[in-house]
Amino acid sequence: MRAVQITEFGGPEVLTVVDVPEPEAGERRTLHDVSALGVNSADTHHALSAN
Repeated sequence: MRAVQITEFGGPEVLTVVDVPEPEAGERRTLHDVSALGVNSADTHHALSAN
């Protein structure tokens, strides 16, 4: 499965597409298939700030 990861602070240039293992549901856990998501201003501010 492919995922976008942020491993350091910075702008859009720090976003990297990586291959990750398929998630598995654990005991007393459920796994949901997400086909879309939203990113708001607070998310980008947190990802781009330095602490």
